[in-house]
Amino acid sequence: MEIKNKKLAALWQFIKFGLVGAFNTVLNYIIYNFCYYVFNSGVHIANITGFVITVFSAFLLQNRFVFKQDENSEKRVWWKVLIKTYISYSFTGLFLTELLLMLWINVIDLGQYLGGVCEWLAGFGINFEPQDLAASLAPILNMVVTIPLNFIINKFWAYRQKKPEAGNGK
Repeated sequence: MEIKNKKLAALWQFIKFGLVGAFNTVLNYIIYNFCYYVFNSGVHIANITGFVITVFSAFLLQNRFVFKQDENSEKRVWWKVLIKTYISYSFTGLFLTELLLMLWINVIDLGQYLGGVCEWLAGFGINFEPQDLAASLAPILNMVVTIPLNFIINKFWAYRQKKPEAGNGK
């Protein structure tokens, strides 16, 4: 029974992580596109702006709903968890996504493959230049890589709590 409960708890934790992630993904995507189209910031500034805002949101939501404090373990220090959260997401949310953005936009030149899609969308009154559509699709492609990595890094590093040592009286 214990194993079944642990598996269900782990599954429920992953689902909650996914829900928090979905919220932050939508928020990041809105911020990214707002910066790109309204402020004409370019993909990299838009990516960094969305990153800073949504990692803080992820920290607040994950701390409250996903990786709850285990009362039988060492108490987490909130600012250390916040720093670890930014570090972990810096790897996936900045470093890796920046590399992937360069791959999609500069190396593969995703826009060159989207002319037909842009023409199809124009039939519905939605007008995109291929490069702009590529800039809007690239973050979605990035998520296939970054979401599983984010869960693993956060679960086993940023929000990990140490169990008290035996004989320590805790």
